[in-house]
Amino acid sequence: MRYKVLEANELTDGGQRIVSVKEMELGIYRIDGRYYAWRNVCPHAAAPVCAGLVRGTRLPSGVYDYRFGLDNQVLRCPWHGWEFDLTNGRHLAQGSKAKLRGYPVEADESGVYVVIGE
Repeated sequence: MRYKVLEANELTDGGQRIVSVKEMELGIYRIDGRYYAWRNVCPHAAAPVCAGLVRGTRLPSGVYDYRFGLDNQVLRCPWHGWEFDLTNGRHLAQGSKAKLRGYPVEADESGVYVVIGE
């Protein structure tokens, strides 16, 4: 079932909003013109992850070679600092299987909708 969560173009690129759908909170993010919906629960310790900051992060690199990337694409959990890629929900730590729970998003001229199965 589709649930309207935002008006069309209510979020600019890099924007985010926490909404309630079916008694759960979701973080809605717009990155490079695409929308993403993530459940507001960190898989590590059930923190309200979507209340965290969206930034970039240091990329894997050699000693004394600090490279920054994924600008405005990384969500950092406010409790313990776990970082997640907002385009796929994956935890950025090497070898981690942790992932945010996501939902499909559809957007058109009438609004932004999250699709949740019954």
